Amino acid sequence: MYFFDGRIRYSETDSQGKLTLASLLNYFQDCTTFHSEDLGLGVDYLEERHLIWLLSGWQIVVERYPKMGERVKIGTAPYEFRGFTGSRNFVMMTEDGECLAKANSLWSHLSTETGKPMVPTADMLEGYVLEEPIEMDYAPRKIMVPEGGSNEEPIVVKKHHLDTNNHVNNGQFVDMAMTYLPEDFCIRQMRAEYKRQAFLDDVLYAYVVREADKCVVALNEESGRPYVIVEFARQV
Repeated sequence: MYFFDGRIRYSETDSQGKLTLASLLNYFQDCTTFHSEDLGLGVDYLEERHLIWLLSGWQIVVERYPKMGERVKIGTAPYEFRGFTGSRNFVMMTEDGECLAKANSLWSHLSTETGKPMVPTADMLEGYVLEEPIEMDYAPRKIMVPEGGSNEEPIVVKKHHLDTNNHVNNGQFVDMAMTYLPEDFCIRQMRAEYKRQAFLDDVLYAYVVREADKCVVALNEESGRPYVIVEFARQV
């Protein structure tokens, strides 16, 4: 497993001085980026070949939110290639080995010229050494949206929501969905199913279902076709 060391910054914490879920997700994204860059399979490699890895799904389970100043280790390892998709695990742990959070993710490999799925290159298959999946309760990729929800205030995509691919970053989607959570909702698990890309000035219409133990947020186009579905499970 590939690791890098970090320390929880004040700017990454909430009002209680603990790491936010959005910041945890950023650590995981940075980890996979560092891993790819160190293998020579990073941003420049992909751009030169007109390729892109798009995130199709997240499952993040939080055991404990670390406090400001805590030193942490963030790790990632791919565990499967299947056709044009790849699966990758993540962990965040303390220096002493306490598991703070773990995650599963599914990625799709596409051509930026045609938008069509592409099998990973020989360099990728050689560079990304597969490991055994980590131990966790793996959830289905598909997320069901319950009935009985409400249509809430839409969000317009701004420049700060975009990443280097000029579409809404997957972490920004989750951050948007979190704005619809009840005030006292402490997240134990987050699942996200990414359906399609969103771009500058797109309008995301929120459909929100709040239940006792979970909250489901679908960010849709006006027709109801989803960009992303995010499910938050409450920490008990």
